[in-house]
Amino acid sequence: MEQRTVGRSGLRVSRLGLATHTWGRETDADDAAAQLEAFVEAGGTLVDTSPAYGDGAAQRILGELVREIGREELVLSGTAGHTPVLTDPAAGPMPATRWTVDASRRTMMRQLDQSLAILGTDHLDLWTVAAWDPHTPLEEIADTLTWAVRTGRVRYAGARGYDGWQLATLAAAAPLTAAQTPYSLLARGVEHEFVPAAQHHGIGVIATAPLAGGILTGKYRDGVPADSRGADEATAAEIIARLDDHAIRVVDAVVTAADGLGTSPLAVALAWIRDQPGVASLLVGARDIGQLTGILAAETLELPRAIAAALGDVSARTE
Repeated sequence: MEQRTVGRSGLRVSRLGLATHTWGRETDADDAAAQLEAFVEAGGTLVDTSPAYGDGAAQRILGELVREIGREELVLSGTAGHTPVLTDPAAGPMPATRWTVDASRRTMMRQLDQSLAILGTDHLDLWTVAAWDPHTPLEEIADTLTWAVRTGRVRYAGARGYDGWQLATLAAAAPLTAAQTPYSLLARGVEHEFVPAAQHHGIGVIATAPLAGGILTGKYRDGVPADSRGADEATAAEIIARLDDHAIRVVDAVVTAADGLGTSPLAVALAWIRDQPGVASLLVGARDIGQLTGILAAETLELPRAIAAALGDVSARTE
C-alpha cells in the first residue's frame, strides 16, 4: 500500500487507514483481529481509535491486538476531548450512551494517559483534539497539544471535527500536523475553506466517512437492505435524509463509472476522494472482514482522469 507524508511533516501513513468505530459494537474481537491482520498484510499502517468508540471497547480490543502484532507495525491515531454523559446517573454505573465536548487540559491529559495505558504504548503517533470546544480557551487547547508533543507522549498533533476558520485559528497557536474531516463525493463543502486552510498551514487532511455512510456503495439504490445501517433505527433517518436527488445522481454516476471500469462503486468512490489535493489518507471502517476485503481491493484502483473529472462535475453542488 502506498505511503504518504501528512502535510508538511515527516509523518508517513498508508493512504488508506483503518477506522475502529465499529469495534466493540458491530465488530467483535475476533473479527477485529482478522481485520487488523489483513490490513497490516496489505501494507496498511494508519489505525484510528477513540475512547468514545464502543464506549471504550474499541481501544481495549486494539490494545490487545497491538501487543500481538507489534507496536512498530502501526501508526496509531487517537483523540481526546469528549466525556461520557450517562442517560440516568441515578441508575448507577452503566455504559455511556452519549458524549459531550470537553477539551479542557484536565480532561485531555487524563484521557491521553488512559489511552496510552489501554493501548500498551508509551506514545501515540498522532493525537487529535476531538471537537471544537467553545468553553475552553483556545490557548489552553494549544498548550495541551504542544505539551503532549514536547513530552514525547505524542509524536504529532491534530484536530478533528473543526471548521476551516477554527482549524486556522488553532494552527496559529499549536503545532498541527493533521486534521480529520468528513469528505466524500457527497460531502465536498470542506473544499471551500477547510482544505485551503489546511494546505496553507501545512496540515494533511485525513478524510473520514469517504463512502458517506455507505450511500456511495450503491446499496441503497433499490431500497434499504435489511443488514445495512439504513435499516438500523439509530441511523435510518440520517441515511434516508441524505438520499436526495443530488445524491441519487452522484451514486448513479459512480455506479456507471464502476461498471465501465469493471470494478465496484465502493472502489470508485474511495479512489476519487483519496486522490484529491491535500488528502493524506482516508479512514474506512468495516463491520466484518468481508467488507474490509473489498475496501483493501479498492486501494489499487487508479481512476482515469476523464472519469475523475466527470465525477467531480456531477458531484459539485451549484446552489
